[in-house]
Amino acid sequence: MEQLVLTTDIQVFVVTFSSILWEALPFIILGAIVAGILEELLPQELIGRILPGYALPAVMIGGLLGLVFPMCECGIVVVMRRLLRKGLPLSSCIAYMLAGPIVNVVVLLSTYVAFGGLGDTQDPARSTAMKQTAVEITLLRAGMGFCIAVITGSIVHVLQKRDGMPSLVRPLALPPVVKSNPVSLHVVNNRNHNHMEDDSSATRRSLMQRLGNISETALHDFMDITVFLIIGAVLAALVKLWIDADQIRMLSMEQPYFTIPAMMALAVVLCLCSEADAFVAASFTEMAPSAKLSFLVLGPMLDLKLLMMYTRVFRWKLIFAIVVSTVTFALIASLLVHQFYDPKQLIP
Repeated sequence: MEQLVLTTDIQVFVVTFSSILWEALPFIILGAIVAGILEELLPQELIGRILPGYALPAVMIGGLLGLVFPMCECGIVVVMRRLLRKGLPLSSCIAYMLAGPIVNVVVLLSTYVAFGGLGDTQDPARSTAMKQTAVEITLLRAGMGFCIAVITGSIVHVLQKRDGMPSLVRPLALPPVVKSNPVSLHVVNNRNHNHMEDDSSATRRSLMQRLGNISETALHDFMDITVFLIIGAVLAALVKLWIDADQIRMLSMEQPYFTIPAMMALAVVLCLCSEADAFVAASFTEMAPSAKLSFLVLGPMLDLKLLMMYTRVFRWKLIFAIVVSTVTFALIASLLVHQFYDPKQLIP
């Protein structure tokens, strides 16, 4: 009898793990290819030209930059630091860093598919309900992520005005200071001229060189992201063995004040990529949507690997502000969703 139970558990583990892995891999590959193309072909200086001079509109545009630069959180900190050094406002960079891994086409598409967006060909009525639920969950995730990022970016703007940027950002991420004396200007102009020459020579790279650079970047991102995906799939499969579905449903419905913080903590610990975490969240089929959304919104903004990466760019004062803001408003937003959102069908 014990051997039979063990065999059944192994089968459930293998099925759960493989389903999460194979459903997520196409989106991981797509995201890696897009990131490689953007890294090679799109100049980052273009972003600074589209931002308005007022703080709130600039922060809101920063929160939407993920639609143009669909990066996951695994690589967005490095990109954000480059943009910060090129003069992009700190508040806009924070909004992009927090919202970019959520508000982008690849992540929204993967969320839609993970939560049943492809429907059920065997049952038209169920298929319609699945698609409707998938749209609602996708829009809620994007809306919550955008609002939390804009709020946090606005808080950072206030902190910067009060304390100054050097108290929030480490020297390596600060924009270079240009002195006004003629010698310095001459040196800077020469550097800019040399930089333009480098850029000009870089634009003359052959097609094969560009394809090689794109492939190298995409392969690096794919390998790095897939490691976290596999770990998350293993943990999710193990959790499904240990927790009874009926207990999950009762806990999520009767004690949301515990389930939502628990899923937020799980998101911080698992360190999943935002291009694949929807498949992990959707595997908890009996859990309330509010708990799943708390997992999907906080995870791309704050996890253990991101905290370590933040220390290379930000000072602890800014890291503390980001942590408090994202956790607080993710919890509030999830509780509001639990209170007012009533999907017709809790699937998947």
